[in-house]
Amino acid sequence: MAAYQSPDFLHLDDNHYSDEERMVRDSVRDWVSREFLPKITEHVRQDGSFPMELVSQIAELGMFGANLKGYGCAGMNNVSYGLLMQELERGDSGLRSFASVQGSLCMYPIHKYGSEEQKEEWLPGMAAGEKIGCFGLTEPDFGSFVTGMATRAERKGDGWVLNGTKRWITNGTLADISIIWAMTDDGVRGFLVEKDRPGFEARDIKGKFSLRASVTSELFLQDVELPEANRLPNAKGFSGPLSCLTQARYGIAWGVIGAAMACYDEALQYSKDRIVQGGPLASKQLTQQKFAIMLTEITKAQLMALHVGRIKDAGNLEPVMVSMIKRNNVDIALQIAREARDLLGANGIVDDYQSMRHMMNLETVRTYEGTHDIHTLILGEHITGMRAL
Repeated sequence: MAAYQSPDFLHLDDNHYSDEERMVRDSVRDWVSREFLPKITEHVRQDGSFPMELVSQIAELGMFGANLKGYGCAGMNNVSYGLLMQELERGDSGLRSFASVQGSLCMYPIHKYGSEEQKEEWLPGMAAGEKIGCFGLTEPDFGSFVTGMATRAERKGDGWVLNGTKRWITNGTLADISIIWAMTDDGVRGFLVEKDRPGFEARDIKGKFSLRASVTSELFLQDVELPEANRLPNAKGFSGPLSCLTQARYGIAWGVIGAAMACYDEALQYSKDRIVQGGPLASKQLTQQKFAIMLTEITKAQLMALHVGRIKDAGNLEPVMVSMIKRNNVDIALQIAREARDLLGANGIVDDYQSMRHMMNLETVRTYEGTHDIHTLILGEHITGMRAL
C-alpha cells in the first residue's frame, strides 16, 4: 500500500496547530512508521511482548511525561501531548499505553503529589526511560468501583505495611516502581513500592486476545514494609488516583483517533485497489457511505480533543469533559475499526493488515480507564445533578 495519509478534512493543520505542535506530531509519526510498525506483528504474534529495545528511542523523543515540566521532562503543552498520543496509538494501543502509563499514571502522581526527594529520585530516570513505572489501582474484585478497594496499608512504627492484590496492571512485570493505592485508617493513600521489596511480586496475565503487544500483570503485596518516605505526602483520598486517571483518559481520547485514522486510511487505500463486480470497491454506494460516516466521526473526534486540549492548557479543564471525549472517541474508533475490517473482507482477519489488531485493542480501551457505561453515568449525573440509581 501507499504511505499513510492522515485525514484532515477541516484543515486543522493549516489553521489550528502551531508549528511546534505539528513538529511533535510529525516526528512521532515518522518514528512510528520507521521504527515501530515493522516490529509490531512479531510482538502481537507472541503473548504479551513489548519491544523494550525501543524504550530508549521513545525517551530520546521526549515521550515519557511529555507534558510535565522539569526533572528531564519535555514540558510540551497538552495539545502537543495529545498529538503525540494520537501517533503512538496509530501504531498500536499497547505502544500508547506504555507511554501513557509511564507518564500520566506514574510520573504525574510523583510530580503532583510527591516530595522533592521522590521527584529527584525517580522522575529524571523515568523521563530517560531508565526506570519504568506502573499504576496499581484496579483490583480483582473491582474496576470502576474504586471505593471497593481492599488493599490496606497499616501503620507499623514509623512506616507502613501493605497487603493486597492489584490486577490488570500495564507494565507490571517491567516496572522498577509501582504506584500502589491503598486504604488506610485515614482514607486512600499512594505509596511507592520498589520491585525488590520483600513480599512484593508481579506476574504476567497470559492468554489475551487484545493488547497483545502490551505487558499486563497482577501485583501481589504480602506484608510489604515501607518507610514513611515511600508515601506520596500530598495525596489524600480518592481525588489522588482519580486525578491521575483524568490525565490518562485525556491521552486515550487523543490516542484512539490515531487508531481510527490508521483503520480509515488502510480501508480507503485497499478499497481503491480491490476490484469487485467490475470496478473498485471504493466506487460502490455502500462503501462510500461507510467512508463518509468514518471521516465525519474522525473529524468530530479531532475537534473535540483539540478544544478540550486548549481548555486544559488554559487551566480550565473539568474531569467530566474528559469523560465525554474518552467515551465518544473510543466508541467511534471501535466502530471505524469494525467497518474497516469489514471492508477488507477475508483479508481483514490476517495480520498483513492492521484493522483487526486495532479493533481487538479498542475493545479493551473501551473498558479500561472507566468503561463506556461509567462515563455515560458520569455525564448523566453532571447533566441532571442526580446520581443514577
